Amino acid sequence: MDRGPSGIKLPISFVGEPCFAFVPNPLPPQPPLIWDASLHRLAERAGVAIGRLSGVTAQLPDTQLFLYSYVRKEAVLSSQIEGTQSSLSELLLFENDAASGVPLDDVTEVSNYVAAMEHGLKRLGEGFPLSLRLLKEVHGVLLGKGRGSEKRPGEFRISQNWIGGSRPGNALFVPPPPDQVIPCMGSLELFLHNPEVPALIRAGLAHAQFETIHPFLDGNGRTGRLLVTLLLCHDHVLAQPLLYLSLFLKTHRSTYYELLQRVRTHGSWEGWLDFFLQGIEETATQAATTASRLLQVFQQDRARLHALGRRGVSAIKLHDILQKQPVVTVPRLMSKFGFTAPTANSALAVLIEQGIAREITGYRRNRVFSYAEYLRTLNEGTEV
Repeated sequence: MDRGPSGIKLPISFVGEPCFAFVPNPLPPQPPLIWDASLHRLAERAGVAIGRLSGVTAQLPDTQLFLYSYVRKEAVLSSQIEGTQSSLSELLLFENDAASGVPLDDVTEVSNYVAAMEHGLKRLGEGFPLSLRLLKEVHGVLLGKGRGSEKRPGEFRISQNWIGGSRPGNALFVPPPPDQVIPCMGSLELFLHNPEVPALIRAGLAHAQFETIHPFLDGNGRTGRLLVTLLLCHDHVLAQPLLYLSLFLKTHRSTYYELLQRVRTHGSWEGWLDFFLQGIEETATQAATTASRLLQVFQQDRARLHALGRRGVSAIKLHDILQKQPVVTVPRLMSKFGFTAPTANSALAVLIEQGIAREITGYRRNRVFSYAEYLRTLNEGTEV
């Protein structure tokens, strides 16, 4: 449905040049959403896919095993949308203090995203409300160090920003002027807790509204994508934070930006929600498939190691660790997990012989080992 612009244009002046900034109307959309058969069907399918994901992950021996690496995959993908070139393997190397040759700014940015996500989820788990304060805290962690740390981490902007172009006068889109940011975000905060709008629909509307307000000087895309997961976890739609849209949005980036802009210019909320719900369904299905494949890999590899008898005892212990952290070094196994150097090297030799682990640097010293099939499966979609 085309409602006309979903906000108003306010005249502003930027270094003496007159132009216009867009201030969105409060949510929910007016006139109300048209709940036709197509939108109902998409919402139902998205809900079923989320239920399937919850069922599959419940079969994992420890959901945290999957969560550790899946969160990191999302961090890589979400940062790649913003132009960061770090890969999942580079992030895992960085976390193992083995990131020689990795572009430090890029991998620090991705590592910050992991920390921001974990901070937000931890706060929700402590009973902290989904609020502007929480979003500011998350943003503060996201931009706390490295690139962007000079752009007011954890604080709403007090200057004008824009999307595309070299200045507001030739930009693709100009968000609200700074004096409108807090009123717009205050209205969005109220909407986040609107019980009359189903959680999946509320998440889609809130994400689009957040990106339109663009309340921070930097990091709006990443924070806006985190908002979706935080809202669904807050509303208990997700039992575990295992649903992330970044791969879908990366794959359909041009459509994503076009539909957000059409919401602003034409009020086409239904078109945006069609896309968003398709993304939820596709993403939840992919996550469930990945979890099923990894569960099968874990079980098959475990059975092979058990068949080795006493020779496989240390390798089984190391296999447990690789399920949690699929990239390791001998020094880290010694310092963090209590292995001796001979035991670590012996266990790694068994895993390499069985085709479970492989060395990924090619060095004779400072070698790094990965759980080959686990990392290959997770890497799908993160190649740059």
